[in-house]
Amino acid sequence: MSDYDFKNIEKKWQARWESQKLYETDMSDVERKLYCLVMFLYPSGDRLHIGHWWNYGPTDTWARFKRMQGYNVFEPMGYDAFGLPAENYAIKMGIHPAESTAANIKNIRKQLTAMGAMYDWTKEINTSSPEYYRWTQWFFLLLYKHGLAYKKKAPVNWCPSCKTVLANEQVINGCCERCDSEVYQKDLEQWFFKITQYADRLLEGLDRIDWPEKTKIMQRNWIGRSEGASVRFPLADRDGHIEVFTTRPDTLWGVTYMVLAPEHPMVIELTTSECRSAVEDYIRETKKLTEIDRTSTEKEKTGVFIGSYCINPVNSQKVPIWIADYALASYGTGAVMAVPGHDERDFAFATRFKLPILEVISPDGQPHDQLNAAYVEPGMMIHSGPFTGQASEPGISKVIDYLEEKGWGGRQINYKLRDWLVSRQRYWGAPIPVITCEDCGIVSVPEDQLPVELPLKVDFTGSGESPLLTNAEWVTVPCPTCGKPARREVDTMDTFVCSSWYFLRFPNPQLDTAAFNPAIIDQWLPVDQYVGGAEHAVMHLLYARFFTKVLHDLGYIKFDEPFTRLVHQGVITNNGAKMSKSRGNVINPDDYIVEYGSDVFRMYLMFMGAYTEGGDWSDAGIHGLNRFVLRVWRLVHQILDDPPAGDETEHIGELERICHYSIKMVTQDLQRFQFNTSISRMMELVNAMYLYVQDVSKNSQNQAVLSSVLKTLVQLLAPFAPHLSEELWEKTGEKESVFNSAWPEWDEAKLKTDTLNMVVQINGKVRSQMQVPVDANDDTVEKMALDDQKIQKWIQGKTIVKIVVVKNKLVSVVVK
Repeated sequence: MSDYDFKNIEKKWQARWESQKLYETDMSDVERKLYCLVMFLYPSGDRLHIGHWWNYGPTDTWARFKRMQGYNVFEPMGYDAFGLPAENYAIKMGIHPAESTAANIKNIRKQLTAMGAMYDWTKEINTSSPEYYRWTQWFFLLLYKHGLAYKKKAPVNWCPSCKTVLANEQVINGCCERCDSEVYQKDLEQWFFKITQYADRLLEGLDRIDWPEKTKIMQRNWIGRSEGASVRFPLADRDGHIEVFTTRPDTLWGVTYMVLAPEHPMVIELTTSECRSAVEDYIRETKKLTEIDRTSTEKEKTGVFIGSYCINPVNSQKVPIWIADYALASYGTGAVMAVPGHDERDFAFATRFKLPILEVISPDGQPHDQLNAAYVEPGMMIHSGPFTGQASEPGISKVIDYLEEKGWGGRQINYKLRDWLVSRQRYWGAPIPVITCEDCGIVSVPEDQLPVELPLKVDFTGSGESPLLTNAEWVTVPCPTCGKPARREVDTMDTFVCSSWYFLRFPNPQLDTAAFNPAIIDQWLPVDQYVGGAEHAVMHLLYARFFTKVLHDLGYIKFDEPFTRLVHQGVITNNGAKMSKSRGNVINPDDYIVEYGSDVFRMYLMFMGAYTEGGDWSDAGIHGLNRFVLRVWRLVHQILDDPPAGDETEHIGELERICHYSIKMVTQDLQRFQFNTSISRMMELVNAMYLYVQDVSKNSQNQAVLSSVLKTLVQLLAPFAPHLSEELWEKTGEKESVFNSAWPEWDEAKLKTDTLNMVVQINGKVRSQMQVPVDANDDTVEKMALDDQKIQKWIQGKTIVKIVVVKNKLVSVVVK
């Protein structure tokens, strides 16, 4: 028997798969098509880290399993190659992002090949290639043409030193991560996609897709559909009113102050001269905060009285107007009617600034002298004019009717979802394909002039302004409409735009006449199985759904949801701690692949924990998994090098039963992405095979059944350890790839038995196994164990200290 030379075996089969074009998908065969897609990777580094392996290896295992089940599996791979890290790397290292990205992709492609993944490399895509982003730009123009893309002023994080917009994650404690300057909010002209127009459609579609419920809840909360009322509060001592949206109109009689967002357009005109200085200071300080900071429930409440009042329409009470940073101009109307008696945030604010707190909803219908906390549950309306004594929940609708009758307001639906800001003041992204002309305004670049390519000659100074501005020749162009000198848009697109349609490009990446071929797309999509991180729940996954619905509505495709089934991978830790460079506990896959090979590495990742929950890395664990692989190697060679020659039936039946049980459980577990339990089932089968060949003489071993079980083992193992399994499959005499063989099926009849196999241990070591009637009691099982001939020699002349029967599994005998 030869040693398990994984290095040469893996190279051998990778070369053969490539030469035979085994994984090139026939896109014309759609009868049992299956589109399996893992979120493509961002090549910001030059190597795959363990997280990539955790994402890609197990998903490839599932795809291989489905191929063996007879599906025509399409499993592509590509690169989400635009983005800020590559641009920052260029500034730091003085290398153009196109160069660093190309070099990284070259290295990563080699690693993905070494992984043994079933990717169809003829369908590879790179979002930073002009051939790809030409169509990203086409999508932008499509949305613009149909009124779904627009430009307006919006507040952004602005660094005055770098003179650039910063993403929220680039602002650390209110300062720029690059230069440590204080960051503030600034209004800039920005491009948006009108995703809010699809809010209800995005909610409805969640009921039709097989996604984790947690992810659906996150999207529902992000969209934040609220039914309530719009209420107009007239201004005191002047014309005009403040409009608010509330989901609790039943609490209107409890309003004691009004809060405006500091950036609300009415703040300046309503601020009195006595309050102006304090208001301006507060607005200036608010601009230093991100929206996340402002809406934090843990942040101490701050605010300033602006000197003006409005009138509560339901009781004619004067209400003081404040500004506070927890009110956002981008949500609702930018104004909040504050009811401290029945809202925790308002209660904290009112308590700090000693504002009145009124009780208008009572749990028992009786007034209480003092409220120590906001009462937010349903109850009885009190001190509420004509509605006093009514239940608060049905009172909501009745109060809205009352507002409509009086002309003070009416029913309204509100959403937390905001339009998608897609402008980025950066270089390494798809240029926005519009030109601004003094005479013609904003003009679309003609489609036959796409792509608008990124110029290579730019200056990466790190000054903060878009590097595109440093190439005047690129910026200044003739207006497509009038021919006069005009200016290109120097913003690039959010990289999430590139990934919002990439799944449509994979089936036809070489197509140069359209973004995709509808005839192919409508046959192969939606994606049958999508796999990726839960951190993308409310960004990429939402944006991809938006793009798909737009294309459906415009008649380009026949489906309106991109991903039928979604699975999220969990997080890997190292000895219980999250991996990070600062902790020095990051696992480098290459080190372990050199020592054990990629099959062992990917198998251990799948064995160490439930895929959707994650697992904890252990060097001892991968050593153990390696021993299992070596056991399989030895077992197969032991049987093949000295084949059995008998046809006994006394013992083979139990091995056959375990084999069919293994087929059933591995099949069911694989379908559910439960890789760790699948491997456990295979380990049990290997143990049973070893016991059989050890306990039954070679001349008696059932040649036909044992050979069948051996091949079944290799087939079950194939999706998990593709190189090893191809090698073993070939050694059984098979000429075709194991991945062209049919996945084994179990026979329910063979799972039924009147007896079951139980192991007998002496002082913790397995010394025998025996067939026991399924209905045998513990006393019978003990007697059978002690009467077993193999056990007799281990207990003869010794004292039995204890016997433990683990029902249907084992008998443990302790002797001394």
